[in-house]
Amino acid sequence: MHKDELLELHQQMVIIMEYFRGQEGINSALFDPYDGLDVSPDDVHKSKSEHKHAVFVLGNALATAMSEDEFSSAGRIGKRMQELADDAERKL
Repeated sequence: MHKDELLELHQQMVIIMEYFRGQEGINSALFDPYDGLDVSPDDVHKSKSEHKHAVFVLGNALATAMSEDEFSSAGRIGKRMQELADDAERKL
């Protein structure tokens, strides 16, 4: 995936995150790990690896917000996103 495509994906995921933050019953603390990264889609000067890591961290939070438990489809996606985020972080 090219960096411009990754930035677009990152932007779309942030829009979804903002939607979830506005919903009742969603613990907004789920998104704290993403917020702590200090990487936004507007940070075009950040490396592709940093954006990739941010997308996986955010993907994990979004999947967790949608999951009923760790064995649901979204729960399994969340676990996989966490694995990918950990791998991406090691490569930073």
